[in-house]
Amino acid sequence: MQQCNVVAGGDEALATRTWFVGSSVGSWRVLRVDPVSGLPLAWISRLEVTEEEAQQPIGGWVLTGVTSFERYVTRAERSLLEGRQESLGRPSATRAALIPIRKSAAWWDLPHDERRAILEERSHHIRTGIEYLPAVARRLYHSRDLGEPFDFLTWFEYVPDHAAAFEQLVERLRSAEEWRYVEREVDVRMTWDPPNPATTRVPR
Repeated sequence: MQQCNVVAGGDEALATRTWFVGSSVGSWRVLRVDPVSGLPLAWISRLEVTEEEAQQPIGGWVLTGVTSFERYVTRAERSLLEGRQESLGRPSATRAALIPIRKSAAWWDLPHDERRAILEERSHHIRTGIEYLPAVARRLYHSRDLGEPFDFLTWFEYVPDHAAAFEQLVERLRSAEEWRYVEREVDVRMTWDPPNPATTRVPR
């Protein structure tokens, strides 16, 4: 596991870095790689998630991000999230989605309080996500400060019976005002199918 210091908004936080490696090998079998906005990612048949530094595979791709403090979440919202959120790596949660996004320069030019107003007061991003807990577990990774092609990587896990709820969640988020500032988004869906059934799940 690699930890690093990231600086955001003037604060330094200890963060865990994770790599998402798309290629022909991996514990997650890919069902689809859909370009939602902007440039696509190359099709891959397998995805591996690791906390060990990963190199670019031939014919595939690698994305990386760090967990960090929630930059737009209030203390009350964080308490709600922590109280309802299921942990990642549940044996029954055999479906997953990796959704990397990049927001426009116009978004980043806005002051922090205006971004917060768009994200929550007008788009209800956090409130909407809470409605789908504990069915859909998630983890947000920050990539922008690492010079990555995406600003954020969001990892979701859910049981197959909750697939319809997850589709509804994604549709609601994409219809909000906040998503007008998304200039690149890819939607990668997969199912847990490790060659070795004893494989440990990451993230967890």
